[in-house]
Amino acid sequence: MSSGFNAKSFLKNVTSAPGVYRMYDIHQQVIYVGKAKDLKKRLSSYFRANIPSVKTQALVSHIDHIDVTVTHSETDALLLENDYIKQYMPKYNVLLRDDKSYPYILLSGHKHPRLAYHRGPKREKGHYFGPYPNGGAVRESLHLMQKLFPIRQCDDLYYKSRSRPCLQYQLDRCSAPCVGIVSDEEYSEQVKLAGLFLRGKDKQVISQLVAKMEAAAIDMHYEQAAQYRDQITALRRVAEQQEVSNHKGDMDVIGVDYASGIACFHLLFIRDGKIFGSRSYYPSVPAETDIEEVLSSFLGQFYLNADIQRTIPKEVILSHHFDGLKALEASIEHALDKKFELKTQVRGDRANFLRLAMTNASNAVATRLSHKNTVEQRFQLLEEALELNEPIKRMECFDISHTMGESTVASCVVFNREGPHKADYRRYNITGITGGDDYAAMEQAISRRFDKIDNNGKVPDLLFIDGGIGQLRVAQTIVDEKCTHIDNPPLLICVTKGEGRKAGLETFTVGGSEQTFEIPSDSPAFHLILHIRDESHRFAITGHRNKRQKTRNTSTLESIAGVGPKRRKALLQHLGGIQEVKGASITELAKVPGISLEMAQTIHDALRGG
Repeated sequence: MSSGFNAKSFLKNVTSAPGVYRMYDIHQQVIYVGKAKDLKKRLSSYFRANIPSVKTQALVSHIDHIDVTVTHSETDALLLENDYIKQYMPKYNVLLRDDKSYPYILLSGHKHPRLAYHRGPKREKGHYFGPYPNGGAVRESLHLMQKLFPIRQCDDLYYKSRSRPCLQYQLDRCSAPCVGIVSDEEYSEQVKLAGLFLRGKDKQVISQLVAKMEAAAIDMHYEQAAQYRDQITALRRVAEQQEVSNHKGDMDVIGVDYASGIACFHLLFIRDGKIFGSRSYYPSVPAETDIEEVLSSFLGQFYLNADIQRTIPKEVILSHHFDGLKALEASIEHALDKKFELKTQVRGDRANFLRLAMTNASNAVATRLSHKNTVEQRFQLLEEALELNEPIKRMECFDISHTMGESTVASCVVFNREGPHKADYRRYNITGITGGDDYAAMEQAISRRFDKIDNNGKVPDLLFIDGGIGQLRVAQTIVDEKCTHIDNPPLLICVTKGEGRKAGLETFTVGGSEQTFEIPSDSPAFHLILHIRDESHRFAITGHRNKRQKTRNTSTLESIAGVGPKRRKALLQHLGGIQEVKGASITELAKVPGISLEMAQTIHDALRGG
C-alpha cells in the first residue's frame, strides 16, 4: 500500500450507504471507479490482510486517496459509475471503447425521397431504419437496396442540378425522378415498398409486387410486368439467403470468450427473427481481471451508454452466468425504465444463435492471440538485430507527403507490443516552409512532436524516419535539442528505399553514428520495420489527399469576401456546380437569389483572376 494513504483512518468515516468511489494515484489521476450497495463494506474489502487478487494488490499499492459519492440507490450508483468510467477512463477498470453512435438508413421526407447513410442526431425529416451494428452493414444494405428498388441515393445538390439521367438510371438502379422519367405515383409506390422491406416485411412486399405484375400483364403492359417479375425474383433470392428464426421478437445474443487477457464479446443483433447484423467488441481488460468483472463491466457500459443511440431489446441472451447477473439486470431495467431480461439458459433457436455467437467469439480471440504472438516474436527479433538491452515498448515512424510542395502533411504512427496503436496516431499540417522542402517539413514535425516532452510523456524507444540521411540528420538534431532532460531518449533509424525503390532492398542507418546495417529481407524483424514504414506512408498520403481535396473544393468560393455559406449554397444550387459558377457571366451570376450586380462582378473577377 502507498505510504501516503491511511486506510484505517479513511474507513472510520466512510458511510454504509450506496454510492460510487474514485481511487486516485499520487499524480491525481483516477485509476479505478467502482460502485457499492454498502460503501463501507466494499471499500474495507480492499484493505484486508490477505488480498488474493493480484490485480487488486497492484491497484491498492497505487492509491493516494479516495473520493466517495453517496447515491440514493444502487441503480443511481450504477449510472454514476458508468458516467465516471466514460469521463476518466481509469486504467484498472474494464473499458468498453465504443463511443461511436450507431448508423442508420434514412428514407428522407422529400417529394422524391432518397435513401442515405446516417449517423448522429436525427435532424433531417424522414424515416430512420436501424440502428445497424456498423457502417459496413449500412453500406451493404444500401448497395442491396439499389438493386431491389430504383430509388435515388444521391445528395440533394446533385439531384437538383441534373438535366439528364445519370449512370445509375442506365444501370437500372434509379428511376430518374430528377428529370421526370418516372411518375410521382410510381416513385411513391417504390418508396413505400422499400420502407416495408426495411421493416422486414418481405412477404408483404412480394405479394404487392405480384399483384402489380398480374395487373400489368392483364393490361398488356408486358415490359412493365417483366420489370416487376425481375424485382420479385431478386427479392425472393434475398429472402432465401436470410437466416430466419421462429422467434419473431427482438433480442441481442452475446457470445463471450476470455483468454490470456483478451476478451471478445460477439453480438448477434436479432430483429424480427432475423440476424440483423453482428459485431465484435474487445474491451480493454487490466491484467488478472476475473471474468465476473469483465462481464458485469461490459454489460453495464454497453446497455447504459445513451450516447450511441441504439435500440435496446427486452431480451438479451448471454453465454456465461455470473453471481451478480440478476442484480445487474434489475439495475439496468430500472435505469432504462423498460423491461430488460438477461438469460443464460436457452433452448431451440435461441441456443442455435448462442452457439453461433460463441463460435465467432472464440475464433476472434484465437486470431488475436495468434497475431499477438507473431508481433511479439517480431519485436524480439528486432531487439536482437539492434542488440538492445531493454525491450522495445513503443516505436514511432514519421513520413512526409505532398504533391509538388502542395498541402504538405507529416504523419506519425505508433506501434506497441500488440501492433499498431491507432489511438496515438498523429498528423501535422506543415506550414510556413518552402514548398517541397522535405528537410524543413521533417524539422517542423519532429519539433512539434517533442516540444515540451518530459519523462512522464510518451517517449518512443525507437523512432523511424522514412527518408534518407538528410532527414535523419535533421530529426537527430531536433531530438538532441528537445530531449536533453529525458532519461532514455529515442534511438533514431532512417529507412531508405533501395535501388529502383523495390521492396526488400531497404537499408537502415542509425542516428548519431550514422552506421548502416542490414537485416535479411526474409526476417520477421525486417517485416516489422517495413510494416511501420508502410503504415506511416499510408497515413501521410491519406492526410495529404484529404487536405488537398478540401483545399481544391473549398478555396475558390470561400476565399471571396462577402460570399458566405448561404450565398455559396445559392450559387451552387442555382447554377448546378462549381464549374458552372466559374463559367457563368456577370448577368447569369446576378440572377442567383441574394447576388447583387456588384457582388456578381466581384465573384466573376475573383474566379477569373480579373
